[in-house]
Parts: sequence; structure tokens; C-alpha cells
Amino acid sequence: MRTLRTDAEREEATALVQDSQRWLTLHGLPVPGQADIPALYRDPKTKPAGLFEDGRLLACLIPERDPSLGWGEGPCLFLGYVHTLPDQSDDITRLITLWASDFAARLRLPHVRAEVTTHLGYPVESRADLRLRLINCGWNLTGTGRARDGEQGLRLELPAEHRAGLHALISCQVHLPEPISPDRSSQ
Repeated sequence: MRTLRTDAEREEATALVQDSQRWLTLHGLPVPGQADIPALYRDPKTKPAGLFEDGRLLACLIPERDPSLGWGEGPCLFLGYVHTLPDQSDDITRLITLWASDFAARLRLPHVRAEVTTHLGYPVESRADLRLRLINCGWNLTGTGRARDGEQGLRLELPAEHRAGLHALISCQVHLPEPISPDRSSQ
């Protein structure tokens, strides 16, 4: 896991997001989010991170510290705009889960939080399958409601936990996110 610092890495993440959106469209599923997600990855003010294996980008996300979510109590590491390569195994989700739990613990934050769009356009079976996969990876479903992208979503929480020896599996070179300033959280 590392922060995407170069324009080339940000463009690679943008391409991954677009591939993910294309895959959803080809499978007749709605593309979540009202935000221009590729633009967020290109924005030099954001600090996106990527999960790489042998130089190949498998997933990208935007980690934030203590954003104003309007749900969940206490400080957290928030994983926003998580995208994985289409048609990949659940191992990517498991690796992100392990890394996020450990990273939050190193930041001395008690929780990791995330939102997953469950737009009503998704088949009921797909929504149930997604919930089950995330719960099996260790996430706790804390409720539903409007996600930050404006869509209906699942609210998920994961306890922070130091995971000794994880660095042998996942190298972490992600910047330490600063808390969101009050003037930026309203954007």
C-alpha cells in the first residue's frame, strides 16, 4: 500500500476507477456516486493510496482522518472511494481490511469506517452477497443511510487492531492523513 504521488500513478488510479465503472455498466448495475471520482484521484490536494502487487495497481482509495460523516461516534480512519480491479478475488478486500485495521491502530484511531453504495438498482442478491462478503472480512454493519456520494449505502465499521507481522505481507508507505479541517469537510 502506498500513497499515489506521481501524475502517472494518479492516472493509473483514474483508469482503474473508470474500468470499475465500465464493468458495472456492462453488467447492468448502476454506477454509484454523484461525485466525479476520477477527478478526485487527479486532484493534487487529495492523497489517494493504492494497493500494488508486483507493480500492478489492484485497488485504490482515499484515506481520511476524522472526516465529518454524520454517523458513527469518535475518531476514525475513513476509507473513501474504494475501487478494485474488476473480476478480481475477494483477497483484495481482505488485504485492504487487514491493512486498514493496522493502519488505524498505528494512527491511534479506534475505528476504520467506510460506506458502500447499495443503490436500489442493484439486484437484492448482489446487495446481500456484498454485505456477507464484507462481514466475513471483519467489517461490522452499523446501519444504512445516505452515503457521502449521495446514494443509499451501508455504513461499515472495523475495529483498529495492531497486526504484528503484517508488514511481511503488506508494505505500508501511505502518508499519515491529517484531520479534516472544518472548512474542508463541508465540500
